[in-house]
Amino acid sequence: MSELPVGRRVAYWRARRRLSQQVFADRLGKSKSWVDKVERGVRALDRVSTLQDVAAVLRIDTAVLLGCDARPVEVTTRAEELEGVRSALSRYEIPLGRPPGARPVLPADRMARQVAHAWTTFQYARYRHLLGLLPGLLTDVHHCHAADSAGGRVPLVQVYRVTAAVLVKLGEPDLAWLAADRAMTVATGDRTLVAAAAVQLGQVLRAAGRVRVAKSAMLAAAYRVAPPEHGDGPHLSLCGTLLVQAALAAASDGDDSTTADLLDEAAALAAQVGDGLDHHRTGFGPTAVALARTTAAVDLGDAGQAIAWHDSGIRRDGWRWLPTEHRAAHLIDTARAHLHTNDPHAAGRILAEADRTAPAEVRHRPAGRDLLARIAHEPDVPATITHLATRLGIG
Repeated sequence: MSELPVGRRVAYWRARRRLSQQVFADRLGKSKSWVDKVERGVRALDRVSTLQDVAAVLRIDTAVLLGCDARPVEVTTRAEELEGVRSALSRYEIPLGRPPGARPVLPADRMARQVAHAWTTFQYARYRHLLGLLPGLLTDVHHCHAADSAGGRVPLVQVYRVTAAVLVKLGEPDLAWLAADRAMTVATGDRTLVAAAAVQLGQVLRAAGRVRVAKSAMLAAAYRVAPPEHGDGPHLSLCGTLLVQAALAAASDGDDSTTADLLDEAAALAAQVGDGLDHHRTGFGPTAVALARTTAAVDLGDAGQAIAWHDSGIRRDGWRWLPTEHRAAHLIDTARAHLHTNDPHAAGRILAEADRTAPAEVRHRPAGRDLLARIAHEPDVPATITHLATRLGIG
C-alpha cells in the first residue's frame, strides 16, 4: 500500500475502521466535503498537525499515512518475538499426531497454574516477557488437552484468551483473531467458557474495525450467560464485561444512545458485584464501568465528558485494585482526551503517569507510542515526555 497517495490511504483506513465520511469528519472537526476532497486527492494533507490528527482518529501511526517504514529498532525486535507466537499458533502437533518430544506432558492442575502466571504477567503489563512464555505454553497446553480433554479444556481456552489479549495490545488484530477464534471453538458447549472467550473476541473485532459485528456478538454472548435476578458474581462479571465491550463497539460506531444504555446496564450489574474482584480475568466492577465511560466518550468525540469521567473514576477505591495494565491503558485514553481539548501539557502529564504505572503500555503498545509521538511534538509538554520520545527514537 506504500505506493498509494495519502488520500487513498486515508480512505482505506477509514473503511477499515468502519467510519462513514460524516463520522470521520465530525471526529476531526472538519466537514464531510473536506474529507471527500482529501480522499479524492483534490485537497492535500500538507500540515504535520493535520496528518497527526487524521492518524489519531484512524488509530494508526502517522508514518503509515505517509507510506514510510518508520519502525524503530525496538519495534523490529518485538516483531521477532511475535514471530515465536505466530509459529506456535501455526503448529498442528496434536491433529498431526506429533509426539511431545522432550517436553513432559503436564497434568491439568499444574497447567492451570502456569496459565494463571501468564495472566498475571499480562495484567502487570509485562508484554515482552509474556511473548517469551507463550510459545512453550501453547505447546504444553495442547499436549495437556490431548492427554486430558476434560481437565485441559479450561487451561487451553485461557491460554488462547491471554494470547489474544496481548496480541491486541501489540497491534496484531489478525493474529489475535486466530487465537480468539480458537478459544471460542474449544469453549463451544460451555456457555460460561464461551462468554469468557467472547471477551477477547470483542476486543479483537473492535481492534479490527468490525465494530457492528463486535456489538452483535457481544450482546448475544452477554444475554446467553446473563444470570437470573440474583446471579452469582462470576456470571454477573462476564455479562457486564460483555455489555461494556458492546458499548465500546457502539461508541466506535458513533452510536451515543446505545453506548449510554449499555453502559448503564453494565453499571447496574457492577453495583451487585462490587470492586476488588477479578472474576474470569475481567476486573469487572463499578470502577471498570466508570473508566469505560471515559473510553467511550473519547471515541464519541466528547473529550470534556471523558475527562470528567476520568476525574471521578480515579477517586474510587476500586481504582487502585484494578490490574496495572488496565489503569495504564485508561490513562492513555485520558491523555488522548486532553490532547483533543488542545491541552498537550495535561496530555503529557497523564501519559508520563501511564509510563510510570506500566512502561510497556507506552513503550511497546502502538497506541501508546503513537500518542507519545504526537504529544512530544507539542510545545510546553513535560520534559519527561520529550526525553522518553528521544530515548525511544520516536519522532
